[in-house]
Amino acid sequence: MLQSGPVATVPTQPFDGQKPGTSGLRKTVKVFQQANYTQNFVQSILSSIGSGLEGSTLVVGGDGRFYMTEATDIIIKMCAANGVSKLIVGQGGFLSTPAVSNIIRKYKTDGGFILTASHNPGGPDADFGIKFNMSNGGPAPDAQTNLMFENTKSLQSYKICPDLQCDFNTVGEYNYSVEGRNFTVQVIDPVADYVDLMKSIFDFEMIKKLIGEGGKLKVLINSLHGATGPYVEKIFLQELGCAKSSCIKTNVLTDFGGGHPDPNLTYAADLVEAMRTGDFGFGAAFDGDGDRNMILGEKAFFVTPCDSLAVLANNLEHIPYFKKTGVKGFARSMPTSAAVDRVAKKKGMECFDTPTGWKYFGNLLDAGRISLCGEESFGTGSDHVREKDGVWAALAWLQVLASKDTTVEALLKDHWNEFGRNFFTRYDYEGCESKPCETMMKNLEDFVASADSVGKEFSALGKTYTVSACDNFSYTDPVDGSKASKQGIRIMFSDGSRLVFRLSGTGSSGATVRMYVDSYENDPAKLFGSAQEMLAPCVEVGLQISQLRELTGRQQPTVIT
Repeated sequence: MLQSGPVATVPTQPFDGQKPGTSGLRKTVKVFQQANYTQNFVQSILSSIGSGLEGSTLVVGGDGRFYMTEATDIIIKMCAANGVSKLIVGQGGFLSTPAVSNIIRKYKTDGGFILTASHNPGGPDADFGIKFNMSNGGPAPDAQTNLMFENTKSLQSYKICPDLQCDFNTVGEYNYSVEGRNFTVQVIDPVADYVDLMKSIFDFEMIKKLIGEGGKLKVLINSLHGATGPYVEKIFLQELGCAKSSCIKTNVLTDFGGGHPDPNLTYAADLVEAMRTGDFGFGAAFDGDGDRNMILGEKAFFVTPCDSLAVLANNLEHIPYFKKTGVKGFARSMPTSAAVDRVAKKKGMECFDTPTGWKYFGNLLDAGRISLCGEESFGTGSDHVREKDGVWAALAWLQVLASKDTTVEALLKDHWNEFGRNFFTRYDYEGCESKPCETMMKNLEDFVASADSVGKEFSALGKTYTVSACDNFSYTDPVDGSKASKQGIRIMFSDGSRLVFRLSGTGSSGATVRMYVDSYENDPAKLFGSAQEMLAPCVEVGLQISQLRELTGRQQPTVIT
């Protein structure tokens, strides 16, 4: 039995702005490195658990980014001091976000800490984040994060065992005596449980025949130096027999190699170029913590996340897991196009439209109302965990391709021919000054609140749009009745086109404005056109209505999806 040393109660003062966003608290590393800053937020999370904290079992894991090791050490010492009975910690403090969710559920723990800023850059001058997932494996709901935030505003002290030493780089079990209480840290292989889960969901032998040695489909998987690297190497190289050259950037780096670990056409441009010029038939990229994905076909044929969700929804019966469990229903975040809605309607299933943030899918999943859910921000997942899951999404696509003996492009074009096509694009304006963005959103709120806005006409590039409806999206959870308001400005037009405007809550500094544009087309002659060309008039109308260029000074977006 190891000794923890005494429990110390350390005086502190509240920090302003420790309000968790859609996925926890994200700030720059330098903010987290301030004396007591990390400790304050961790104590606020622990205190929010209430009477269930003493004797609890929690999970700790992070995506490998800078400051993860220091934060893991702090959490271990503070959990010991606060009466937690056991911690399950990924070796080195490392676990992908979907892996944390799986471990919480598999071992029936009371929740877990995830140390990540997701797709935000890493390194000493970049971002860090802490979020807490509940006992269902999913992100803390609004009521819980609001309680955490209230705790941060009144915190006067935190508890810690400053002398406790734990070698969490070595797999094993470490038992401590903390003022007469037992405290256990179990350090686990971060990959094994997740791989076991994937093998229980998919037919690895069928996929291996397609992409392994001698298979006809050559794949290229890019982990962007993020958390999926070890999982990709184990699954694609060892289990599925892909050539070593099939997996790139799988070594986890604390700064993600200086890149932006966001799997889109801009930040995964090296994958796009390799797919365009190489002989690969399937490509995938994943983000910093492993919950987002981008899917590409031969010659860099791009699958939008909206289309990816719809295609998988229409083909879940090809995945062994869903043959056993059945398919219940679907859900999407509000800014995501309605492509999946059309699949749900044909299949006679429910389809829910939720606010942005994976936590809003949790109740629907737990209640057995949905089997598949996704967001236009490159997030796709199912009821196997309570997080979006990048590697799962790639395997799901490969399972469908293997089962139907088809290609990415052929599968998607067949889908458009059957259901029509929801053309979709998203313009991101990152790192804007906050005040002009707030002015823009206030003006848009006034626009949608005015009864005079309906019926107004706007013209651009030879096309005229008439406003048919507009609002600031609100949501009532169909399971527990909880409400979320002001979730994004929506402007709908009479031809079925739609604009959505949101200020992102996941950045660590400045503001990110997102403008979403989509429209539906079922004319066979127009199904295979360029999304940017088809949507260009509506994009221009969106810029006119919002005065985004005039107010922010930005003439071009940072990223176009």
